[in-house]
Amino acid sequence: MTDCATRKAVLVLTNTEDGTADPVIHRLQERDVPVVRMDPGDFPATMTIEASLDGEAWKGSVHDAFRGVDLASVRSVYYRRPSQFTLTDGMSGPEQRWAYREARMGFGGVLLALDCLWINRPERMGAAEYKPVQLTTALRSGLTVPRTLITNVPENATDWATVQPGPVIYKPLGGAFHVEEGKTHIVYANQVKDLEALRDPSLSLTAHCFQQWVDKDHEARVVIVGDDLFAVAIRTASESAHIDWRSDYASHEYEVVEPPAEVSEGLRRYMNALGLTYGAADFVISPDGTWTFLEVNPNGEWGWLADDCDLPIGESIAALLEKGHC
Repeated sequence: MTDCATRKAVLVLTNTEDGTADPVIHRLQERDVPVVRMDPGDFPATMTIEASLDGEAWKGSVHDAFRGVDLASVRSVYYRRPSQFTLTDGMSGPEQRWAYREARMGFGGVLLALDCLWINRPERMGAAEYKPVQLTTALRSGLTVPRTLITNVPENATDWATVQPGPVIYKPLGGAFHVEEGKTHIVYANQVKDLEALRDPSLSLTAHCFQQWVDKDHEARVVIVGDDLFAVAIRTASESAHIDWRSDYASHEYEVVEPPAEVSEGLRRYMNALGLTYGAADFVISPDGTWTFLEVNPNGEWGWLADDCDLPIGESIAALLEKGHC
């Protein structure tokens, strides 16, 4: 195992257009912490790896066109939004799939073998992105969650929605964004106004998530960084944003708040259960003050809230990266 005294650098893995990483890098530089920012998407086109197993650790280096990092010097990794590997033109489909898999297993495997702090480890993020896993983990952590159905059976969806005591919401399971014919489409959570429309046979083509509408006064995003919690109430002034606040940022009003103790404690249990160091949790706050868990995005955005509410989230992330495991 590498001596902690030799671990100096923070490795930031993200794409070149990721502005959220910038304030964290700035805070690390203010702390005189060496930072190396790279995009794994440059591998193998303009990035190289040389790594050998020496004892219990991989030693060597990674270089892109501008900089390099000694693997043994990495004290922590900030895994933000790296792009996909860049493969050479002219490969056949099978060759591309094989080369991509080898890049993932080799380049990615060496990085994952680094014995250091990650915000967050990709395999933990991957497991934590599944909404069914999030909901059951939240329940086991003592948090309140909405009634939820996941199905591809039209009759099941209709029967379930019909017996709910109030409106029903549809929400995508894998994120709001998808690309079709080169165009980006956004699917926000929306209210199911015609329950009989759920009998449409096309519903059988994939899984769908439906939730009971929770009586809502406003919502809140809670950003968790290690032991730190930053909570912001989000109040909206449009009908669409009242259903899904992401649909109309211009209607937002923000207020820094303190979550109830049982919510903070439940979130910490949740994070420990899924092995996460960072998360952005979303809650509905009802008129009676009840906080209902919606999800925790293990790589959710925080920059706009830090700016609008003058919250030291970037400083908190930088401090955790500087500390590492040492």
